[in-house]
Amino acid sequence: MPSRTYSSPRVAVLADSDTRWKWGALTAYRIQSDIRLDGYLLRGRATPTVRQLDEVGARADSLREIRGVAFLEQMQDSVRSLDGTRYDVVVLACVGGAVQAMLHGLARAWRGEGTRPVVVTGYVGVVYEKLADGLLLRHGADVVLANSRHDADRFREVYRGVGADDGSVVECALPFLGGDRYRRDGDTGAQDPYTVVFAAQPSVPESRADRTYLLRRAVEHARRHPDREVLIKLRSKPGEHTTHIEELPYQKLAAKAPGGLPANCRLVYGNMGEVLDRTDLMVTVSSTAALESLHRGIPTAVLTDLGVREILGNHHFLGSGCLASWDELDAGHRPEPDARWLARQGVAAHGDYEQAFDAARARVTELRTADRLPPITPYYTPRTAPGYLPGILARHGLDPHGEPLAGYAEAPEETGGLRRVARETVREAARGAYRHGVQRVAPAIRRWGQL
Repeated sequence: MPSRTYSSPRVAVLADSDTRWKWGALTAYRIQSDIRLDGYLLRGRATPTVRQLDEVGARADSLREIRGVAFLEQMQDSVRSLDGTRYDVVVLACVGGAVQAMLHGLARAWRGEGTRPVVVTGYVGVVYEKLADGLLLRHGADVVLANSRHDADRFREVYRGVGADDGSVVECALPFLGGDRYRRDGDTGAQDPYTVVFAAQPSVPESRADRTYLLRRAVEHARRHPDREVLIKLRSKPGEHTTHIEELPYQKLAAKAPGGLPANCRLVYGNMGEVLDRTDLMVTVSSTAALESLHRGIPTAVLTDLGVREILGNHHFLGSGCLASWDELDAGHRPEPDARWLARQGVAAHGDYEQAFDAARARVTELRTADRLPPITPYYTPRTAPGYLPGILARHGLDPHGEPLAGYAEAPEETGGLRRVARETVREAARGAYRHGVQRVAPAIRRWGQL
């Protein structure tokens, strides 16, 4: 299938966690719905489990685990293929370092080729930290998607600030916003009971004291309001990893809660969209779930209890009208969002969401139907960042020029489906040992260092 002569593009999505797979796959479908989508899950700490993939719900025509070097080999073979396996678009839905490594590897793999796929990347949610670092690691992609007008302005400013081309930045929106608009006639409407959802985050806040505090306040809210159902929405089950490491899972903290959880308060998992279907008040520190909730018109509170601080990410919501404390929520406060803030943040709460992807769709279509694309040229090179780039590339098995390091190319690659049952037990045991180090050993070492 020579890619540019068929109406249905072929897309490869490389992702390194459950949420990034969700973003990458749904972004591909937002850009064009009638595609053949092949999913590649980058093998590493946060490779999603089958359960996590089912919960995310983003579909693919094929899905497999892969190492970065093997993915690059596959992409090199793809551009030379005449048997229908050429890709039109490659979506890199990974952390910044992995994106940078893949960009250099793809630049090497496609050097001298007459045609190549369009490379798209972006962010899975709110960009509240490492703005310059993350953006420059993504520079070199043909399209860098910004989830809002606010982000697009900031992205272009960063690129111009270092003298890099900012033409790759394209404004769109988060691809997973959607669902029915919130409707409730007062506090005694058809929905019963009144449901409050606390969207927990794996790494925000970080300390045991802060996480215990937030759990306690959610439990107390349930006890103060026995007519309400309080759901603590968790991202992962014990033993699973997401985009961020969770050193202190709320499941363990809840098991030690004095008096346990009241009958109207419980831990829940599942697809966020399905949870939002029954939500009357969304509460979080800074989760992207707040934007999903605001898009539907659900009253949304971004907590100020631990301060409004960059490390928490809730500073992103300054001016939103959503900042509130548990004390205010206990007293019945329902935040009212600022319409201008919503518009700047790509939360199209009044019906123009589908148009948010028009520019991205047009840009990708223009590029993939072009006779020839220029070589991939990231801002970071062995000349511009000789003390930074080699280490990033080495972590993904590449030398400073994007060539596979000795030993990586020859390492055996697992074949077949997403996960082989025979290897699942071994892999989970290894992850269990890693989790023990992250959740028990590392915090203890940090405490000893503070003595």
